Amino acid sequence: MSYSNADTGDKAADPYKEKNQDEPGLEQKVQDLVSFIKKSKFGMMTTYSAHQGTLASRCMAIAATEHGGIDLIFHTNTESGKTDDLKEHPEINFACSTNSGDWASVSGTAEIDADRETVKKYYSQELKTWLGDLGDGTHDGSENDPRIAVIRIKAKTATYAISISNPVSRGIEMVQGAITGNAAQVNKLREISESEISQWRSSH
Repeated sequence: MSYSNADTGDKAADPYKEKNQDEPGLEQKVQDLVSFIKKSKFGMMTTYSAHQGTLASRCMAIAATEHGGIDLIFHTNTESGKTDDLKEHPEINFACSTNSGDWASVSGTAEIDADRETVKKYYSQELKTWLGDLGDGTHDGSENDPRIAVIRIKAKTATYAISISNPVSRGIEMVQGAITGNAAQVNKLREISESEISQWRSSH
């Protein structure tokens, strides 16, 4: 048997969200999201493969951010599968989390930027480790290597949760929830809408 919101009421349908939803204002929502993503450094990038008809997630390191931190920059090999995926389907999601239960998910569209000035701006020597030197004087892992490009994620929406207490307090809250049947209040659950992100980007 399934239950719709009409059967149970919106409040009863998702008590976790009801208990943890937090709306501090756009400035703080974005700044806390940006701070968390920068600290995370790594996350999972999900693309759609038209060839296989499946979603694929890959661990990626954040190279930089733009527009006040809301848009994300990554390095890519133009010969890689994810680059091919994005050329066909630019819709993308990037998510990161910590062992404390904090997490963030950013959805948007991606573009591949192979402009050499852009590549040089965000270039890192660590790329040589991943690309290697093919010994032909061109594909050497340097900033001039034509394989190197940038993936720019233009955020559309974002959702994230950050802890509001220490692990002991969260544990107590969860135990109390299990006993009483009330949803535990353990996170600040925040959503940033498409209109809010557009508003933020226009001023940064």
